[in-house]
Amino acid sequence: MKLYYKFVLSYIIFGVAAFAVIATLSTSLTHRYLIQSQSSTMYDEANLIAGNFSNRGENSPSSLEDIEPQIKVIGAYLHSHVWVMDKNGTILADSQGTRTGENVPEFDPTAGGTKNYMDGDFFGAFDEEVISVCAPVTGNYRTLGYVVIHLPMSQLTENENQILNIVYITSIIVFLLSLVILIVFDAVVIRPLRNITEGAKQFADGNLKHVIKVGSHDEMGYLANTMNYMASELDKAEEYQHTFIANISHDFRSPLTSIKGYLEAILDGTIPQERQEQYLKRVIGETERLTKLTSSMLTLNTIDSNGLLNRTTFDINRMIKDTAQSFEGQCLEKGITFELTFEQESQMVYADFGKIQQVLYNLVDNAIKFSKKDSSIYLSTEQKGDKIFTSVKDTGAGIPKKDIKKVFDRFYKSDTSRGRDKKGTGLGLSIVKGIIQSHGENIDVISTEGVGTEFVFSLPNADELEGE
Repeated sequence: MKLYYKFVLSYIIFGVAAFAVIATLSTSLTHRYLIQSQSSTMYDEANLIAGNFSNRGENSPSSLEDIEPQIKVIGAYLHSHVWVMDKNGTILADSQGTRTGENVPEFDPTAGGTKNYMDGDFFGAFDEEVISVCAPVTGNYRTLGYVVIHLPMSQLTENENQILNIVYITSIIVFLLSLVILIVFDAVVIRPLRNITEGAKQFADGNLKHVIKVGSHDEMGYLANTMNYMASELDKAEEYQHTFIANISHDFRSPLTSIKGYLEAILDGTIPQERQEQYLKRVIGETERLTKLTSSMLTLNTIDSNGLLNRTTFDINRMIKDTAQSFEGQCLEKGITFELTFEQESQMVYADFGKIQQVLYNLVDNAIKFSKKDSSIYLSTEQKGDKIFTSVKDTGAGIPKKDIKKVFDRFYKSDTSRGRDKKGTGLGLSIVKGIIQSHGENIDVISTEGVGTEFVFSLPNADELEGE
């Protein structure tokens, strides 16, 4: 059963149960209240009339001409029968004038017990159920008679029904008005939940372009936005996966094709024997390219898997000098020189020595590839607060503005990169960013076409850490 129908069914069951409880309690409470209220009013009136008789003396019950108008008025006002009776149960006066002179042989004024009223047929005097109150008429410290007022129970029931009708009608109106809750619940909860459910189904079926439309800013809206964001990220991941496979297929296919072509040419004699050594060296170069690509992918996988860092304290300036020296041969070929600028002679950082060495190697190698002949590459370190900032700056072709945000993407190569370095894997800068981020630090790139490119990354200052 759907949630909405469960809610409607629960609402109906609750409404019916609530109405039944209200009807039962209100009937009982109203009936009790009316009996107590009417009996108290009648008892007060009976005592008032009895008091008038008592003030007239011992013979007052025998001369009733002047009291009859009073009991008629009270009987009409209370819609009841008012009697004046003697001690033996004889009716001396009747507000309706129909029962005067009759005798109620079983009359007992104490039959009500502790209550100020009696209910029933009043010792067989009535054919219907009545409520009766009895007040004694006294004189000379003796009971001379009684004033008795009877109210038909049908009259009380009529009043009770009028009150209960108001209660029932009010309850029904409230129940109907509360249907607004269902409408609001459907608009605020059910419809957004349907959209979210449909969206989840679309996502499960692979339609990650689907957008869950929920305009509210409550928990439902937050859930829908979260799922939309999740789908967007999954879609990006899927697109990246396709791009990754396409790029790696391309980068593997090219050297494999070359290797196959050279070997086939050697085997079928297309390449003369005296030139085979030259082509075998090309084959070795292509295999080295594949090895480098595989190694780079393994490095990225280690970074993505949150590989543990072997942090130590070392001099970043010393590492920069050693890295620059390792590229001496390449720099001589292109006439490139290194300009080293250090704020202090020694700058101690706390990081993974091997991984930061790889970062510097990749950045310097990248700078040499894109630098012009007879140019300079600037390497520097600077302390700011508890960080050491390292800069690698070249004076090469620079990066187009539209490509700056993509330089750290895996397998990304700008057109300039492809023209200058067809052997590049497109993974070097991705590895650099992954290593720096695994240290909890940042790397930024600043580049202008025709001017050059600068990469700046931060590392923790070991001296500041020791001071803490």
